[in-house]
Amino acid sequence: MRGGRIAAGTASLALTSGLAFAPAAAAAPEAPADRPRVAPTATKKPAKPKKTRQRAPAPKCNKQIGQPASAITVEPWAQRRLDFEQAWPITRGGGVTVAVVDSGINAAHPQLKGKVAASFDASGTTTDDCLGHGTEVAGIIAATDMRNRNVPFVGVAPQVKLLNAKFASGESTQDNTLLPKAITWAAEHGAKVINVSSAAPDTPALRAAVQAAQKRDVLIVAAAGNVAQDRRGKESAAYPASYKGVLSVAAVDEAGTITGFSNIKTRIDVSAPGQNVISTLGNGYVGGLQGTSFGAPYAAGVAALVRAKHPKLNYQQVINRILITAEGGNGQGSGHGMISPLQAVSGLVDPNATPGAADARPLSGAVPIAKPEPVDHRARTVGLAVAGGALAAALLVALGGAVIPHGRRRGWKPGRAVLPAEERD
Repeated sequence: MRGGRIAAGTASLALTSGLAFAPAAAAAPEAPADRPRVAPTATKKPAKPKKTRQRAPAPKCNKQIGQPASAITVEPWAQRRLDFEQAWPITRGGGVTVAVVDSGINAAHPQLKGKVAASFDASGTTTDDCLGHGTEVAGIIAATDMRNRNVPFVGVAPQVKLLNAKFASGESTQDNTLLPKAITWAAEHGAKVINVSSAAPDTPALRAAVQAAQKRDVLIVAAAGNVAQDRRGKESAAYPASYKGVLSVAAVDEAGTITGFSNIKTRIDVSAPGQNVISTLGNGYVGGLQGTSFGAPYAAGVAALVRAKHPKLNYQQVINRILITAEGGNGQGSGHGMISPLQAVSGLVDPNATPGAADARPLSGAVPIAKPEPVDHRARTVGLAVAGGALAAALLVALGGAVIPHGRRRGWKPGRAVLPAEERD
């Protein structure tokens, strides 16, 4: 795997609004003031200079290269933990379009071929993914099931279509207008779910873009944002994750614990795998990824599954289903807890209920089946020991009741065996 990508600092990409830019063109030098100007003659007009159209140099795009599929030897832990394949007999996301607002998508990747319906470049460079981050996010959402070709990695919703809404590139400025432009384009081009694996400041343009998308019934899923561990406690809220009606996602490790880099200042709805993650890169794969950037697409994939199964629900009702069916918070910054793909798709819940409130329970008609009480092995062992001891004591008492009186009558002297008459000599 790429050493730099596996390293914590590099792999945990947290994109900011950016615009690739070329150096400003140098101003044309003015003629010296003492240089004599030549007036044109009356008989011959000076020839007009020919206009030449200069083409801007093609932007450099050093695409990241991943490891071959053979480098993945086991099923990634995030897939085992979420077990989203249980929902596939119900839906795989067909008919839903998910926009990846990121650094682009490598549509030539074997598991992403034919999935990108349209592309947009707000950065002014190229729709190609020069960083690799957008391709990693897209793979988690939609990678085709190729396990018949010994590729253990699969996407959450492999039948969705993707929109490639690029806003970030390798060379970036803090142009905070680019992220809103990408979100707006995605909403206007049919996205039902928009994944934003980046953290940006709160700006009027971003707020307006999110609200406009929501008016179109678009569900926006956003990463809570990353912070360096040495700055823990100094982070601030990230956007668009902190906006009302945006599904905000924190990152957990393999133990289900909120990671040290997951931003707890951001409003959190749910958590998802975001450490030691495997995904698509270039035409191959990469492991050791970490960041809330990678938790968000797992939640976006689940949102796509829910929208495919329940097309009449609006974006807020879909969010409610995801929150109500989540596994439950396990500490600060975990929200309603780990997403539960199967329950989000198939659970019999009221989508209008307020998550966490008393009315967020199964609908009438559902028969609640109580979970069996956990077996108390310690109490059972103690009980068996006591019963066994009591039985042994009872046997001893019964034996003593028969033997002791007889022994007293004989003065505790041993008796002699009496042989039958026919055996006597």
